[in-house]
Amino acid sequence: MNKILVLCSSCTGNTEMMAKAIVDYIQKQNNQVVFKSFEFDLIEVEELLDYDLVLIGTHSADDGQIPYEAEDFYDELSEVDLTDRLMGVFGSGESFYDVFCESIELMGDHLEHLGAKLVPERLKVELEPDDDDIIRCEAFAEKACAMIQEVH
Repeated sequence: MNKILVLCSSCTGNTEMMAKAIVDYIQKQNNQVVFKSFEFDLIEVEELLDYDLVLIGTHSADDGQIPYEAEDFYDELSEVDLTDRLMGVFGSGESFYDVFCESIELMGDHLEHLGAKLVPERLKVELEPDDDDIIRCEAFAEKACAMIQEVH
C-alpha cells in the first residue's frame, strides 16, 4: 500500500474541493492517504520524506504569489532533499488576474528546481470545480498513482 500526502491551501474552498476529489480517488485505489491543510495543520517539510507521493494544492489570489499560510513551507522546502521525490501540484485561481494560477507554477518550478519528479500536468481549475473539473482531478490522481508504480 502506497503512502500519499495531500497538502492544501484553500481560501474559498475551491482548491479544497479539488483536494477532496483527489483524495477520494486515491483512497478508492487502496492507497493510504493523509490530508493536511496549510491553514489548520502543522506541516513539517521533513515529513514529506515519509511518503511515496506528495500532492500540493494552492489557491492563487491577487498577484498569484504563494498563499500566506504556505509561504514558510515553500521557503523551508530547500531544507530537505527532494531529489527524485514524486510530487504534484494543483489548485484553483481566477483568470481575472494577470497570471492564471501563478502560485501553482511557482510551487511546481520550486519543486522541480529542488530535484522533485512532478506529475506532468500542473492541474489548474478556474474558480469552483465543476463536474468536468472533478474528472480532471481524478485523472490527475490516476497519473500520480501510476508514477508510483513506475518507480516500484
